Amino acid sequence: MTQYDAVVQTLERLGGIATLGQLNQEVFKIEDCVWKTKSPFASIRRIVQTDARIYKIKPGLWALKSHQKELEKDGIIVETEKNKNSQEIQEFNHAYYQGLLLTVGNLRKMKTFSPNQDKGKLYGKQTLEEIRTLQEIPHFSYDELVQRSSTVDVIWFNERNMPDSFFEVEHSTDIQNSLLKFNDLRDFYTRMIIVADEKRKNDYLKKIHYSSFDNLIKDKRVHFLSYSQLELQYNQELKKQEFDFIL
Repeated sequence: MTQYDAVVQTLERLGGIATLGQLNQEVFKIEDCVWKTKSPFASIRRIVQTDARIYKIKPGLWALKSHQKELEKDGIIVETEKNKNSQEIQEFNHAYYQGLLLTVGNLRKMKTFSPNQDKGKLYGKQTLEEIRTLQEIPHFSYDELVQRSSTVDVIWFNERNMPDSFFEVEHSTDIQNSLLKFNDLRDFYTRMIIVADEKRKNDYLKKIHYSSFDNLIKDKRVHFLSYSQLELQYNQELKKQEFDFIL
């Protein structure tokens, strides 16, 4: 079996859709295919980009054209100029970037959590509940603060079950609401990150300079991470999996 056919067969096994991370884990289980290259993960990336049977849904998320209609019924749709403002695309994008953040956290050996109200949302064929490693948020502080943090889009926890990073994905909603949430949680020694399209950075910079967020500005508590930068860092984490030892 060719490497191209092995990737396609793996996609079939995974329901017609998979992230690069899933392909990297699953494709080598096909015994009929031999990978003699020293960089098989790079070969997988090349195959999904060039095989006519495969199409890109999002950076890092690939599917079989033969499953496209079925996937679209599940709300997994390629974004176009015509549909980019639809509620269906906005909900899919929000869940996708939540899933991407959970995946990067998992690759970095963090404990990961997303809100229970989002647990049924799809990242590919997986739900966010299946990707997050914590099914309940750790009771790391006072009840009201734990409750407030439980609505943050994605949280990474360290080995002591203390929050390492708070992420709010701002695809279309008001960034100010996320900043208010971060302001309520500012007493924790935790990174706070707004994740959004690069086009929303000016809106973020405008609102974080409101006087009510002086503490966030003064202590440089909040950072902006664009979707494109998140996708690059996801790819970097995948590439790290190719090394036996990392300095």
